[in-house]
Amino acid sequence: MMGGWGNMGGWGYGGYGGYGMMGIGMLVFWIGIIILGIYLFRRNSSHVHRGGQGKTSSMEILSERYARGEIDSEDYQRRKRDLEGK
Repeated sequence: MMGGWGNMGGWGYGGYGGYGMMGIGMLVFWIGIIILGIYLFRRNSSHVHRGGQGKTSSMEILSERYARGEIDSEDYQRRKRDLEGK
């Protein structure tokens, strides 16, 4: 053999394939894990708990429904009075 054990045509350990491609694959894998972690963290932090008990209050839900146009002004005022106990 001319090249001996260490010369594998660039395809052995540390050559163009082998660990070289595995290194790129691992880099892509870890970048993907980091991006997934950031996505999950930001998704959970966008649902910030409001109020002392971590629950959205009835008035906040009512206001959000009114803002989205799910209920009209008359219905909003009636439900608001009911929630306030007046």
